[in-house]
Amino acid sequence: MSGTSEGSTPAAGLDRSAVTERDSHAATCAESLEGADPPAYRSVFTAAPLAMAVVDREGQVVDANQALGELLGGDGASLVGRVAADLLDLASDARTWHAYREVLRGRQAKLRCTRRLKHPDGRALWAQVTVTPLDEGGPGVLLSVADVSDRRDLQARLRHLQMHDPVTRLPNRTLFFERVSAALEAESYEQSGTGRIGLCYLDLDGFKAVNDTLGHRVGDRLLATVAERLTECAKEAGQNRPSEPLVARLGGDEFALLVEDSTGTEQLADLAESVLKALQAPFDLAGQRMNVSASIGVVERHAAGTTATALMQAADTTLYWAKVDGKDRWTLFDPERNAHLMTSQALASTLRPAIERGEFRLEYQPLVGMSDGRLRGVEALVRWDHPRFGSLPPNRFVALAEEDGSIVPLGRWILATACRQARAWQLDRPDEPPLFVSVNVAVRQVWDSDLVADVAEILAETGLPPHLLQLELTESAVMGSAGRPLQALQALSDMGVHIAIDDFGTGYSNLAYLSRLPVSVLKLDGSFVRGFQYEGTGAAPNPADEVVVEAMIDLAHRLGLTVTAECVETAAQANRLRSIGCDTGQGWLYSRAVSPDRISELRAAGPDRAAPVGAPQNP
Repeated sequence: MSGTSEGSTPAAGLDRSAVTERDSHAATCAESLEGADPPAYRSVFTAAPLAMAVVDREGQVVDANQALGELLGGDGASLVGRVAADLLDLASDARTWHAYREVLRGRQAKLRCTRRLKHPDGRALWAQVTVTPLDEGGPGVLLSVADVSDRRDLQARLRHLQMHDPVTRLPNRTLFFERVSAALEAESYEQSGTGRIGLCYLDLDGFKAVNDTLGHRVGDRLLATVAERLTECAKEAGQNRPSEPLVARLGGDEFALLVEDSTGTEQLADLAESVLKALQAPFDLAGQRMNVSASIGVVERHAAGTTATALMQAADTTLYWAKVDGKDRWTLFDPERNAHLMTSQALASTLRPAIERGEFRLEYQPLVGMSDGRLRGVEALVRWDHPRFGSLPPNRFVALAEEDGSIVPLGRWILATACRQARAWQLDRPDEPPLFVSVNVAVRQVWDSDLVADVAEILAETGLPPHLLQLELTESAVMGSAGRPLQALQALSDMGVHIAIDDFGTGYSNLAYLSRLPVSVLKLDGSFVRGFQYEGTGAAPNPADEVVVEAMIDLAHRLGLTVTAECVETAAQANRLRSIGCDTGQGWLYSRAVSPDRISELRAAGPDRAAPVGAPQNP
């Protein structure tokens, strides 16, 4: 490559008059240099171990010492008259070339750059080039060149150590993120390729047990062997493609395979399948034969608009899904599932403030007597009027509230609001049998608060008789109760509060234990009721469900308990439940969950209106 001065042609293309002018100028520069104590100048310049040359303002070498000649594979005299930019590759990039010309013109004080040069013997060397002006008004610039190949090699080795994992010798997290960032840059996908990027992010299932039982040395050998198998998978995946996936160890037992210019989710799915298959073969380590599986999160998308952080967040989330879904599998990133997760996180972070802001309200679903169709009670169901997501049912946030403990203040508010409303209904129609209110209680409310004291205080404040309050707990929670929870349930029962087991038939179903619990009501899970005959569907009833329901109702009655059937949707179901002795029912046949005013209307209407038969409605 030739270096050029602004407004001139490369030296190799100069005409005869230009060469004559150049030689004349070079001679003048030489005379000027030799006029300033020539013996001292020549002695220092020639003997200096640093490779140097004097370059005129046109970029031509006026003088060069022997060290520079040897560095470039010749002698100093042979370099005189050559274009310095050509010798040292100073014109190979625009920035360096511009800076070099500015120094030649006296507009810039100094230039220092590193160039990769090719020696005539074929070897490559790295040279640090420094260009500085001579004395003001002097003939040109002084160019010095230092061979920094050894330093560069050392730096390269150090960087390799810094960027690679010592156990597996794979690229480490730092190098992996460098490659991801480079792949996501606009230049990487605008010039060529598919413009897509894929990632398989995996960790080993149960690796901690290997370290704990067999020691870290065996664990490291296992990681190294896993790395070898992953590398083989990458090589196979890279056949007949421009490049093979990058395999990296991100830390611990976490690995990643980066696919640049991916062709779609099918390619990533095939890679994930090959990884799982490669890890299925047993590992023989230090006389130990073991089997290892992995969970893999797979992400594949357009590179445009994606960041390394977003890509890794998606991969980490998907890896978590693979773990939750059962391990030893790969899971593809699902935007809808991720959006639901993000919504859940947003809800969890605003639960407590929402309680303080009063964003919750209660609706009530009727509990109807099966024998006469009269409204006997209601179940209080909480709704969250979220300012962003609208009205949310309890299954969208109750589990989150249980996780972070906000179920305690929320549960206290629900209990107080429901009891206050039940008392209002009682006072509104004092001559009629009062309605009881059923409130769901989470086990954490029993553990993290004094539920007995809360109930007693709320009943005293609202004036609601204890027998008009029913507390519902899930079967698994009640059946597993011991110690404090069981004591609390007993104290509440002694107070006169009714205890109901919700979703009965889906948990432990420990009937012997049931007889010793302070329970007064069983609520049959809706899955049993759905097995009954549906009107107009032509579907036959499930005899097994009917036998089980009839047996549970008979057992409950023998234990002195009443039974409520959930999810009653058709008259046929209601008739069958009535015939086998079910006490109360709730479901779309009667009403969805409605406002307190609507409950008052249903109550005033009597049994004919309290049990309307119609199309199911969403709860």
